[in-house]
Amino acid sequence: MTLRLQPRRPRRLNLGALLVLMAVTAAVAASLWLAYRALRPTSGRLGRLRQYWSNPQAHADWAVRAGKRCGTAPFVMPTDGLIGFLWGDSFYPGHQHQGLDIFGPTGPDGLGMTPVVAAHDGYLTRLPEWRSAVIVRIPSDPLMPGRTIWTYYTHMADADGRSYIADDFPAGTREQFVTAGTLLGYQGNFSADPDNPTGMHLHFSIVLDDGQGRFRNELEIGNTLDPSPYLGVAVSASAAGSEPAVCASGS
Repeated sequence: MTLRLQPRRPRRLNLGALLVLMAVTAAVAASLWLAYRALRPTSGRLGRLRQYWSNPQAHADWAVRAGKRCGTAPFVMPTDGLIGFLWGDSFYPGHQHQGLDIFGPTGPDGLGMTPVVAAHDGYLTRLPEWRSAVIVRIPSDPLMPGRTIWTYYTHMADADGRSYIADDFPAGTREQFVTAGTLLGYQGNFSADPDNPTGMHLHFSIVLDDGQGRFRNELEIGNTLDPSPYLGVAVSASAAGSEPAVCASGS
């Protein structure tokens, strides 16, 4: 008897399943790439902050100076130190940093030592419940005259909430005029949770007005402005290079 082997029929390719698999693979790859792109700059800036804090004197050229104006920028720098994290940085997927985190040269334990000053003339408010923050209303945006903006300064307290805001601005202060360079307080690490301090720094942001003379919710990046043109330094995560954010040479 002769056995004849029947040729196997090739399996039909399930085109629909293949397309679904390809789409899922592409989506996962895109998500990983976006996460990598979003978190890579933040990770790099964290490494630079560790270097700066380990020896601020050796990296003095990485730092900005309180009260200094870069060229013809309308704002002065609000504090001393390394601009560690930028406007638009991502600390986790779906998050964008609404302002700047500036870390003073005294390191994580130098609480209440690094001064914070007003970046521009305006009218300062400190709500009764605010331990670590003040906000300054600027009636006419220097880059868009007629538009009201607000500059927000926070973390000016220790982990337990002991305030480092200057005594001139007690809780409940409203619409007190200050000039650019006025001492507002000192950097701190208040986060409202003593077990999870933020690390000693100033968080600074520029907040839009709601059109009714009130500031918008600073926690949403869409309610804030890129500080770059106001400070004369590239501090937007989407546009900044890999070098520290400082005034251009000669500014």
